[in-house]
Amino acid sequence: MDELLWAGADAQAEALRKRQVTAPDLLEAVLDRAAALNPVLNAFRTVFTDSAREAAAAAQRRIDAGEDAPLLGVPVAVKDDLDVTGDTTAKGGRPQFPPAAADSPVVANLRAAGAVLVGHTLTPERCLWPFTESLTYGATRNPWDPARTPAGSSGGSGAAIAAGIVGAATGSDGGGSIRLPAAANGIFGLKTTRGLLDLDEGWEGLGVTGPLGRRVADAALLLDGMAGGGDYRAAVDADPGSLRIALVWRAPTGRPPMEAAWRAAATTAADRLRALGHTVVEDDPGLGARPSPQFVVRYFRGVAADVDQLPHPEWLEPRTRRIAAVGRRVPDRVRDWARSAEAGLHARLAPFFDRYDAILQPSWTRTPLPVGATHGRGMVTTMLGILPVMSYFPTWNVLGMPVAAVPVDRTPAGMPTGVQLIGPQHSERRLLSLAAQYERAHPWADEHPDLPR
Repeated sequence: MDELLWAGADAQAEALRKRQVTAPDLLEAVLDRAAALNPVLNAFRTVFTDSAREAAAAAQRRIDAGEDAPLLGVPVAVKDDLDVTGDTTAKGGRPQFPPAAADSPVVANLRAAGAVLVGHTLTPERCLWPFTESLTYGATRNPWDPARTPAGSSGGSGAAIAAGIVGAATGSDGGGSIRLPAAANGIFGLKTTRGLLDLDEGWEGLGVTGPLGRRVADAALLLDGMAGGGDYRAAVDADPGSLRIALVWRAPTGRPPMEAAWRAAATTAADRLRALGHTVVEDDPGLGARPSPQFVVRYFRGVAADVDQLPHPEWLEPRTRRIAAVGRRVPDRVRDWARSAEAGLHARLAPFFDRYDAILQPSWTRTPLPVGATHGRGMVTTMLGILPVMSYFPTWNVLGMPVAAVPVDRTPAGMPTGVQLIGPQHSERRLLSLAAQYERAHPWADEHPDLPR
């Protein structure tokens, strides 16, 4: 059973189909592991013990009756920014609303696909930061080094997967919040195309929902469930063909300083992709600094709109309230400019994607922060501390493009490193196929952190 927990959601789905394990037995192993590790890692805000047991029993009855569904009986976790019937949605802070009367559409699709919902995973307050710490719930810790953050804002989901509690979990990404924890925890994540899963555009169109998993297949299977179909899992087994890939070192602020291990991750991935038959050359799409002001305006206005719909904004942390206050001062005409200016970026990028099928870019610029590094700091100090480490992420939120976060190696201290693979809009299947080909040649999920059993 311990081996099956580490195997991931796709392998668990297969074991359930083949009657090698029952859904209730698998769930009990997950609950036991969560009970043992959550006091150490603080990955879950709440675990749905009773409802999960009911769901697992119902799934097993369906399996015994010969039914089939992509995630039937598979335990998955839900980031605490999606409504789950009967639980509050806290988004990293004191809950502002009563328990949800209905599932969010993505969660409803997961239930329809047969998933067993294990619990809500922690986020920083209002999902604002690339670390998962809040005054309300404390710090979530990285399974590879509990003294460091698992990143954010999907840090609880990332930690739960890296610790072998669940094989897949939902995340969301408004400036790197799927890709940052995927890289920090040595797992796979997929930022989806804007509009693929979300009816409402968070943060002025920056935010999207997407899957995280131990392996590419886990995230693809979860995406099938989240989307209510789409054959994303089938793309994992498909040959991507010989692709033209641009290695892009430039971020909007130029080429940022990088730790050697994170720079090496990009060059290593490029060499490995070449060995797989792809053409990888260094190039620059010529976007320059343009994405940065667009991102900043949309982020601040988006946070202000989010906070302004809360019944008790006074419950929020001071730096959260400060971001919202700045956002309210952004005029509508500036917000409108930032939204409309995106079209110019797409026009500039279109010829680049005529020449290339995908972009390879670095991920973090250095090892994720120690836990508590930003504790008690104000808005400005916090932002000055985090922006240099995440230079390569926000551009793709501005453009609404899909991005795969792929593990590559380890730092000398044993922390994971990774890269990003970016494609044009609605190229999720190509990215999944390419990432899975890379994973077959250079598997990462067989290694896992040394944690209490």
